[in-house]
Amino acid sequence: MEKLIETNFEQLEGYGLDKYSVEAAGKIRELIEKPDADIHFVSGGTQANLLFISHALRPYESVIAVDTGHINVHETGSIEAVGHKINVVPNIDGKITVENIAKVLEFNADEHMVLPRMVYISNSTELGTIYTKKELEAISEFCKKNNLYLFVDGARIGVALTSEYNDMSFADLASMVDAMYIGGTKNGALLGEAIVITNDELKSYFRHSIKQKGALLAKGRVAGIQFLELFKDDLYFSLARHSNNTAKLLALGIEKLGYKFKTNIRTNQIFPILPDRIIEKLISKFEFYVWERYDETSSVVRLVTSWATPKSAVDEFIEYLELIS
Repeated sequence: MEKLIETNFEQLEGYGLDKYSVEAAGKIRELIEKPDADIHFVSGGTQANLLFISHALRPYESVIAVDTGHINVHETGSIEAVGHKINVVPNIDGKITVENIAKVLEFNADEHMVLPRMVYISNSTELGTIYTKKELEAISEFCKKNNLYLFVDGARIGVALTSEYNDMSFADLASMVDAMYIGGTKNGALLGEAIVITNDELKSYFRHSIKQKGALLAKGRVAGIQFLELFKDDLYFSLARHSNNTAKLLALGIEKLGYKFKTNIRTNQIFPILPDRIIEKLISKFEFYVWERYDETSSVVRLVTSWATPKSAVDEFIEYLELIS
C-alpha cells in the first residue's frame, strides 16, 4: 500500500510496460531461473486460467482436469464458454494421475471427438494437497511424450511451496511446465496473478489475447508493483508460511478434540469432519462452508487460513468448538 501511494503521481507507461512491472517480471525470472520466460500480470485467477487456456488451444482441442479442479467447478463454465471441452477425470486426493490422463487419450481416439491437448493442475489443489516432485516429473514426462501442454494453476502456489511436505522449488516447477501462474491475490496482494509462459511456441501474441478478453490493465503498475514488493526479501514466502502455520495450529486443536479429517493436512486448507449439530452452531459465529456430506449425521467442512489470519482467531475457533462439543 505504501509503495502504491508513493508512486501514484509518477508518470509511467501503461498496460504493464511501466518500470515497476518490468522490474517485477525480472525478479520472477530470476526466481524461477528462466531468463527467457514471458511474464504477464492480470487481475485474478479465473481470468488467468481463461486467458491462457483459450490462447493455447485450437477450437477442437480440450483440456484435461480432475473433477474437483477449479476450472471444472468454480469458474461458471468460463472454459466451455470459449468453446473448449474439459475432459474430467476422478481426483486422487485432489490430484491428477498419469493413468487417468492416459485413459482420456485412449478414449478420444479420432476426429469425431475433441483432441486433448492440455493437462491442467492446481498446486496446491482444491483439497489443500500438493504434488511431490516425483509426481509432477511423471506427469510432465508423460505430457511431453504425448504432445500435451502442462499448465499449473498457481493461485495457491505460495502455500504449496512453503509446505513442510514440499520438495520442489519454483525453479523445479518452472522446468516441468509449459506455463503456470503465481498467485498474488491469495497471498497478500490486493489483486493480481503473474502468468509465466516458458514454452516458446505459446508466447506469440499473448498480449493480443489479454487485450481481446478485456484483461489488459491500463494501470498495469497496480499489479506489477505488488509483485515487486512481494518478491523483495522473503515476503511472499513468509506470508505463505504464516497461512500454513495457522492452519496447522487449527488442525491440531480440532484433532485434540477427537475429530478426523477428509484429507491429510498439507497447506492452509483443512477439511474436518464434524457433526451437523456442531456445524449449525459454528456457522452462526464463524464464516466457512460445508464442503460435502459425510454420512447421515456428519459433514465435511472447509476451513481456510490466510496470510492475515491472527493466532487469536484460531484460538477463538478452538475454544468455541471445545465449548459446544
